[in-house]
Amino acid sequence: MKILVGMSGGVDSSVTALLLKQAGHEVIGVTMSIWSGLRAEAEGVASPTRNAVYGEQPSKTLKKGGTKNACYGPDEKEDIEEAEKVCKQIDIPFHVIDCVEKYEKIVLENFKKEYISGRTPNPCIWCNSQIKFGALPILAEEFGIKFDKFATGHYAKVVQDVTTGRYLLKTGVDERKDQTYFLYRLNQNQLSKVLFPIGDYKKEDIKAIAEKNNLSAAEKEESQDFYSGDYNELLEVEAKEGNIVDKNRNILGKHNGIWNYTLGQRKGLGIAARKPLYVIELDKEKNEVIVGFEEDTFNETLIASDLNWIAFENLTSELRIKAKIRSSQQAKDVIIKPYQESSVSVRFAETQKAITPGQSIVFYQEDIVLGGGIIN
Repeated sequence: MKILVGMSGGVDSSVTALLLKQAGHEVIGVTMSIWSGLRAEAEGVASPTRNAVYGEQPSKTLKKGGTKNACYGPDEKEDIEEAEKVCKQIDIPFHVIDCVEKYEKIVLENFKKEYISGRTPNPCIWCNSQIKFGALPILAEEFGIKFDKFATGHYAKVVQDVTTGRYLLKTGVDERKDQTYFLYRLNQNQLSKVLFPIGDYKKEDIKAIAEKNNLSAAEKEESQDFYSGDYNELLEVEAKEGNIVDKNRNILGKHNGIWNYTLGQRKGLGIAARKPLYVIELDKEKNEVIVGFEEDTFNETLIASDLNWIAFENLTSELRIKAKIRSSQQAKDVIIKPYQESSVSVRFAETQKAITPGQSIVFYQEDIVLGGGIIN
């Protein structure tokens, strides 16, 4: 089988490519370029081992950048070089695909819109569904790269339900590294073409394989965020002063933009109080940051929309399942049911801290990802 592997320069994708080649497949490495600053440097450059696809329209370049271990930033060049180095080590072809326009129009525009509206988006989720598993393989095909399946180094699994024929997304064996929270927006077409070869491995096993085979990515640190710099560099908006108020709308201080805050935030408020204060609401219309005490950050219900279901076509009745509102938390018991035309209502068995509009809630039934949506 001819398999295209999304390479990040990290140990997981590197071992993914290695395992597939050792299994006898014809493997091709590919890395997406999303940082606009690299285009001017690389335009017109060709090498025997690396091919690049560049869009026709120029894209603005962000002057400042994040620090190391971020997916989006000027250190992308080092990631690409590392990915190319690994591909040379395991003797597979390597390509770089320019996804800058797609990334800016889909991921960054959503990021800006949500933050300016007082919501907190998760750009990694949009990047996975629409860029990494969407634009990247499509652009690779347009470039003339032929392949049967697309593989990545995610800790997850895909199986086909023999009864319904639907492709199911399942959690990886390593619960600590499971990445299904970030993959819940993949559709049936994408899932039918994707492979997750390390879904049955523990992280320590992957590192051991890399070290045994002397892969250069064995000691590479993992990305910790999508952008490690100041988010205001991406938002590109001027300061907009407003009031920080308590639940009774008493003015406690000033802020320079509601996009600088997120629900549950405690640090950086600059307000003295008898107990620590937390952000409990962001009011875009009044340009207010509402704060309260820790007990005010808890809630047991939410409404989610912009849903994507994987295990079935649509939710038609009440379900008692589990859900996550953050990738790192343990799935919690919930009752979900249809709400209005295209949303769901969710009630947690226990109150949850800082349920945040703009973030995702993902639904699980044992090890199966049923789907998820965006918290309103």
